[in-house]
Amino acid sequence: MKPDFISPATVMRFHRALLAHYDQAARDLPWRRDKDPYRILVSEFMLQQTRVETVVRYYEPWLERFPSLLALAEANEDEVLKAWEGLGYYRRARNLHQAARIIVESHSGSVPMDMEELRALPGVGEYTTGAVASIAFDIPTPAVDGNVRRVLARFFDEERPGPAWLRGVARETLSRDRPGDWNQALMELGSTVCKPRSPRCDRCPVSSWCAAYALGTVDERPASPKRREVKKSVVTLAVFHCKGEVFLQRRPDSGLLAGLWAFPESGHEIASAYAVHLGLRPMGEHTALPPVEHRFTHLHVRYEPTMLEVDRDEKVGGDGERGRWVGLDDLEDLALPVAQRKVFESCLEHLE
Repeated sequence: MKPDFISPATVMRFHRALLAHYDQAARDLPWRRDKDPYRILVSEFMLQQTRVETVVRYYEPWLERFPSLLALAEANEDEVLKAWEGLGYYRRARNLHQAARIIVESHSGSVPMDMEELRALPGVGEYTTGAVASIAFDIPTPAVDGNVRRVLARFFDEERPGPAWLRGVARETLSRDRPGDWNQALMELGSTVCKPRSPRCDRCPVSSWCAAYALGTVDERPASPKRREVKKSVVTLAVFHCKGEVFLQRRPDSGLLAGLWAFPESGHEIASAYAVHLGLRPMGEHTALPPVEHRFTHLHVRYEPTMLEVDRDEKVGGDGERGRWVGLDDLEDLALPVAQRKVFESCLEHLE
């Protein structure tokens, strides 16, 4: 029999048990130390599709560099992407940057409390809206991430919890008195106790209400989604160097690694032919650098870089090719994707 969360008395006991556990056992995470809406907004953007342990390393340095919405809004995109370097899913950084500018221009520099205005910001979906609204402003609204989905599915022994079902159950079980703490308590439980594999049911403060625990179906709830096929791709990179500089191009504003700097993708052309295409003059033989493999969410890319010394006209690398020459020492100021950084390190080793 599934637990009766509709009974007010049952709901109250459930709230009391989980919130007491959260108050005692919650991890000391830097974004939980105050209710500054900007700090919470930053943490929620960083936590999208990224592990807590990784975000902890980036959170404080980000706030040192951009201590306020105004500081972030006034920064240029290269600064923002550089500060985000290594966190991946760079669209989040660009969305956060754009959201800061909108907040400064249209909301007097304060994160909006209005749910519709908050939801309208770039990169702010249903979950982020609920998280920021409840944690920063104590607005009684649910925030359902992957951890909460798993916890609720097990509590109710729901095999395939869909969006509509989750919204309804999350609203029914929400604590109106402490909505922000409640949402974080559910997330914390899912992250530390009610894990996808090897859940610690013996340590769960609310196992008395868990239907899956009672029925022995914890490991089957929720049902695993069908695995999406991981596509494979081979990308040829042209690493052109000239007088202590390398040539980089900014990637398009949409698509994979949008807006980041990278070595040109020469396609099926050999590096010398592509150099001529760019108006460069090849000065020697090609050097094959070690291939670099990188796994994106649903794409596995093998980068095959070829290095070539070139001579150039000073006009080469202008807006037409969206490129620029960058000194080897200046490359630290630009945001490079992880795989591109490895290619650059190989280039340095070869030149040295």
